[in-house]
Amino acid sequence: MKNKWIYTAAALMLAVMPANAQLTEEELDRYTNDYGPYESQVEVIDQPVVTGNDNFNTDNDMVMSSSDWARRVSNGLDRMMQSELLKTTQLGLLVYDMTDQKVVYRHNDHHRMRPASTMKLVTSITGLDMLGGNYQFRTYLYYKGQVDDEGVLRGNIYCAGTMDPTFSADDLTDFANAVRSAGIRRIEGNIVADKSMKDDILTGSGWSWDDDNPKLSALLVDRKDNFAERLFQLLRQRDIVITGSVTEGRTPQGVTQIAVHRTSFDTVLQKMMKDSNNLYAESVFYQIAAGEGKPGTAKKAANAMKRLVGRLGLPSERYSFADGCGLSPYDYVTPELLVRLLRYAAEKPEIYSHLYPVLPIAGVDGTLKSRMKGTRAEGNVHAKTGTVTGVSSLAGYLTASNGHKIVFAIINQGVAKSSDGREFQNKICELLCR
Repeated sequence: MKNKWIYTAAALMLAVMPANAQLTEEELDRYTNDYGPYESQVEVIDQPVVTGNDNFNTDNDMVMSSSDWARRVSNGLDRMMQSELLKTTQLGLLVYDMTDQKVVYRHNDHHRMRPASTMKLVTSITGLDMLGGNYQFRTYLYYKGQVDDEGVLRGNIYCAGTMDPTFSADDLTDFANAVRSAGIRRIEGNIVADKSMKDDILTGSGWSWDDDNPKLSALLVDRKDNFAERLFQLLRQRDIVITGSVTEGRTPQGVTQIAVHRTSFDTVLQKMMKDSNNLYAESVFYQIAAGEGKPGTAKKAANAMKRLVGRLGLPSERYSFADGCGLSPYDYVTPELLVRLLRYAAEKPEIYSHLYPVLPIAGVDGTLKSRMKGTRAEGNVHAKTGTVTGVSSLAGYLTASNGHKIVFAIINQGVAKSSDGREFQNKICELLCR
């Protein structure tokens, strides 16, 4: 049953909120002070129908039904919609109760907005859906030809990369040592960098030229695109003679593997999501792209993402995906899309088991470590943050005070200070966790 209620500001808190679900006067005063005076009329959204036994015991042994909680949240969010912040900026908001399978609150949830780093949710969920949680990022070292009894290789060394963002100087040293361990003392050929896994475009579409952005190369070592050159020097330091030079090319058939470096998907996701690392996100983006056919391109990755969007029942043409991390000004999503993707992930254990553990936790770790401390949201909100100039966003999961699982997405666009958006989002999460 759908009921709409319109009350004057003076009557709202007396008539709408049940006695056992009222905010305290102190809390109401704080919301009024923080978000501006209540307007003379408020429209409360459709109230969800209670299904089954939704009662729970709070810290104060109070009993609250699902509808009581939803009404209280709606009232509180209605008050927040009067914020001074929203008079000069845009807000997209969607709160969805996964337990009751109902929308709790929505505001501009169909509006196209820049996601900032919540774009990493689109990338990670698409990647897990397409590649699987057991996927590995691999970097290979091969040689072509024969090694004679004197350790002479008449042929090339091939370095084949799949854009592993974790590959370090120590790993490269291990590769150089592996060449010597293979008995090779002289290379009558070249050191060939095989970067064919992706195209040769080293920056994301629309990225600012004066930012310190990572190089998007299939062969990286410590974020730098000089893998083969550094390997060349390490081999010479180990008294291995190389008659050729460093070149680029594809690995041919019939090669012999010298070494392989493997990194789990979970390892990449951990830094990508907890620390919001852009290179790690772009690496996943191009794994998706390469899965569509080599060389991987941003367009191929975007097409894969849009296929998933279509499967979720949303119009894929509404969205724009230009990179995997959210830096591009050409990325556009909606709160509706972010919530739908998070719901999809929660419905798929093979995705959720890898996604949920890597989301930052309010007041505990990652990009949420310093946020919502000392509130009921601390340790409860698991969500991805996002920040670029003018945009602040937050999307993820929490458990409401009635025990229901909630998924939400908040995008503040046009903010002069990112901190204004973050504080607004914190207040929403604190309200949802009460």
